[in-house]
Amino acid sequence: MLANPTALAAGRRHSVGRRGDGTVLAVGGTAAGECRVERWEDVVMVAAGNVHTATNTGRSHTVGLRSDGTVLATGWNGDGQCEVAGWRGVTAVAAGWRRTLGLLANGRVVAVGRNAEGQCDVRSWRETVALSCGDWHSVGVRSDGSALAAGNNRRRQCAVEGWRDLAAVAAGCLHTVGLTTDGRAVATGDRTTGACEVGDWEEVVALDAGSHHTVGVTASGRALATGDNGHGQCDVGDWRDVVAVAAGSTHTLGLRADGTVVSTGNDADGRCAVGAWSGIRLP
Repeated sequence: MLANPTALAAGRRHSVGRRGDGTVLAVGGTAAGECRVERWEDVVMVAAGNVHTATNTGRSHTVGLRSDGTVLATGWNGDGQCEVAGWRGVTAVAAGWRRTLGLLANGRVVAVGRNAEGQCDVRSWRETVALSCGDWHSVGVRSDGSALAAGNNRRRQCAVEGWRDLAAVAAGCLHTVGLTTDGRAVATGDRTTGACEVGDWEEVVALDAGSHHTVGVTASGRALATGDNGHGQCDVGDWRDVVAVAAGSTHTLGLRADGTVVSTGNDADGRCAVGAWSGIRLP
């Protein structure tokens, strides 16, 4: 399973890609410095802070995990979400609105940033193997395939206690999706946008959740999408040879097997200007 994407990340107004040589590319909104990644090296995983599109949202941050287990961060730091310089022994990272999570080698989780809804209450988590951040909630997968969640649960986006045999999870604004080891997708949370309509997906190997849409990749390299399509962010039906996807607030990225990247959706701020990218690779 490819599980959650590690070479691509899509945020509120920007996109990030990790090259095979460990360097990082970024395009899109730069008001908070979230695209200042040109000096990053030895990066094995990237994450972008995402939040639903609204008049009072926009600033974001970018996180990079280095091969030595240290973490880099740039961009908006109003709630201390970029205060990761002291982290060590990290094996995965996730970024949400105003916060960052890090998965340690021992299965525990560290967090910095906004915790007004309890989305950073993850220090009691154990045997964790995967992470994802939504707007106001955080989700994880345990080594036994069960799920964890913390934070805002007003739309039951944290109602994952019955999930089993998971390989990955992804959190959106008000919904959560999970990928099972047999290639099926499950979902919980707000159903008004259609982002939870994944019950008929099969042979899925990777998925991601945008603010109000969900995207996936099948074993044959086809891309799937459901949910809000107001900006064309779900127009992925003709994508082929895809190995990973990333969903932002209103745009979607797809990584092809040849290292190039395709995009669809809202291109304001140039967040979809990834056509010239090459050499983007999964670790």
